[in-house]
Amino acid sequence: MIEYILYWLAAANGVAFGLMVADKRRAEAGARRISESTLLGWSWLGGAIGTYAASRIVRHKTRKQPFATWMITLCAAEIVLLGLWALGLLDPIVAKI
Repeated sequence: MIEYILYWLAAANGVAFGLMVADKRRAEAGARRISESTLLGWSWLGGAIGTYAASRIVRHKTRKQPFATWMITLCAAEIVLLGLWALGLLDPIVAKI
């Protein structure tokens, strides 16, 4: 089960990263953009680290508010949850579900 979660997180972060890069390229070309709700949706689904990394690497949506605030908040939450999971502190909570 754990490996499936890790696969999902890797895939979600990859998709989120790719969408951010694609949106940046579309913005530069003046083409139709990817909606912020789609970008943040992938962040909510586990791709927050990928979204944040892409924003820093390609310098996209770093000043766009409230998008940037949500992106940073979701990234921080994902890192905290991954840390708690790695330390085994979420095991009692998950066992009850």
